[in-house]
Amino acid sequence: MLKGFKDHIDKSLSFLKGKQLLLACSGGVDSVVLAHLSVSIGLDITLAHCNYKLRGTESEEDETFVRQLAKTLGVKVVVKSFNTLEEVTSKRGSLQMVARDLRYQWFNQLLDNEGFSYVLTAHHADDSLETFLINLSRGTGIGGLSGIPEQNGRVIRPLLAFSQENILQYAKAERIEWREDSSNLESKYLRNKIRHGIVPLLSELHPTFLENFQQTQTHLQQTNALLHYYFEEIKASLFVTEGDFIKINIARLKEYNSLEPILYGLFQEYGFTAWEDIKELLEAMSGKAVFSKTHRLLKDRDYLLLSKLEIDKDKQFFIHENDMALQFPIHLKMEMVKTVEKSERNVVFLDKEKLNFPLLLRNWEKGDYFYPFGMKGKKKLSKFFKDEKVDVISKERQWLLCSDQEIVWVVGRRPDERFKVDGTTQNIIKITLVT
Repeated sequence: MLKGFKDHIDKSLSFLKGKQLLLACSGGVDSVVLAHLSVSIGLDITLAHCNYKLRGTESEEDETFVRQLAKTLGVKVVVKSFNTLEEVTSKRGSLQMVARDLRYQWFNQLLDNEGFSYVLTAHHADDSLETFLINLSRGTGIGGLSGIPEQNGRVIRPLLAFSQENILQYAKAERIEWREDSSNLESKYLRNKIRHGIVPLLSELHPTFLENFQQTQTHLQQTNALLHYYFEEIKASLFVTEGDFIKINIARLKEYNSLEPILYGLFQEYGFTAWEDIKELLEAMSGKAVFSKTHRLLKDRDYLLLSKLEIDKDKQFFIHENDMALQFPIHLKMEMVKTVEKSERNVVFLDKEKLNFPLLLRNWEKGDYFYPFGMKGKKKLSKFFKDEKVDVISKERQWLLCSDQEIVWVVGRRPDERFKVDGTTQNIIKITLVT
């Protein structure tokens, strides 16, 4: 197996050489063998062990074992302890999912702050088969049937080409010691039911079942790659980025045959699953929306507008008389000038004496009105937006600069007539929206 592992690294993962690598090590046979193999071919690894404090003395013994393994191999080790049960209670997730989130949050912190390039995990071919069966049982698309990818961002899985039998044979032949996790035998976990109940039966049906599955998985991955390329081509044609949202022409989208799989391919990465609702959105009235946990898809006249959901954002900010700039949530620069320059949408010139500081920056609200510069009389902002053909998302995110309760500037669009510079103005303040 050592030669096969070295050949696989040389052929497919040569970029790992010379890099500082974290190796996720539980103390189980898979990660321990991966550590031995990595050291044997000269990879620069640091063992990373998570102590979830779930199995009493067993958890402490696992940590002690990994620390000793690092000494034996002559590599560094880092350990993180978690109060996992408390996290499960507060986050109300499954034990396995919470533990996974804790693990990868820590790995990402180490990658970001400690100079590591990648994290190696010991997933192998049997793990990929189990994941395939889990996803198949729950219902999934071709992506879910493609198994575990060898690389996912900064996470690398060098043992996917090898079976657990390969790993066990190598460990026994090299007299490598490892720790057995008693929870791996518990039947309450779906993965364990598949591992101990279903996979052995499949192997009985055909002695080369795992090898055949690996070939099938390769074909599925190749097909999935072609589909990904196809959908990226469609996105390049249909998705128009405007600021921090994406605009999609509905008429052009509906030109594609087999609309349901097209919608799935375009929007599943944004967390959407209600495909019938999205299909109905194409014929819905303007203003209707469909939500995922992270995004909103909104019907706005002839377009779909895709945007991230806003989370806990303070909507009011103040500008004091002597402030020179506001950096957040938008960048405004203030300066005193002697003359009015050529008018631009991102620049406004105001009579300072007509303003009451501090000025307030806020989002627009229904019922707001102002006196548009160059016009007589007031106008509701809703009517102004309609006349200007402002889309729904841009309207929601429109900032207003106010003096007391009066709108001074619909930022980036139109100033208010009441605060303009005239023949009596002595102090001119220039405010620039920096983009």
